[in-house]
Amino acid sequence: MSTANLKIDLINKITQLKESYVIEEINRLLDFELEKGIFKLTSKQHARILEAKEEYKTGKVLSENEANKQIQEWLTK
Repeated sequence: MSTANLKIDLINKITQLKESYVIEEINRLLDFELEKGIFKLTSKQHARILEAKEEYKTGKVLSENEANKQIQEWLTK
């Protein structure tokens, strides 16, 4: 499908949406993709980043193998 056809298909789908929260999320995504300025974090996002940095500094991290092992364990429960 060409880019032009994809755009038309997307426009048609958006016009059929009834839920305003879905339209708002699409708008946020498009704003993010089209914005060339600075991305602004919410206070919650900023706090979580600081927390993750601290976890990294103190060695509270998993290797990729350990993380994959835990995910497999969760999926088999």
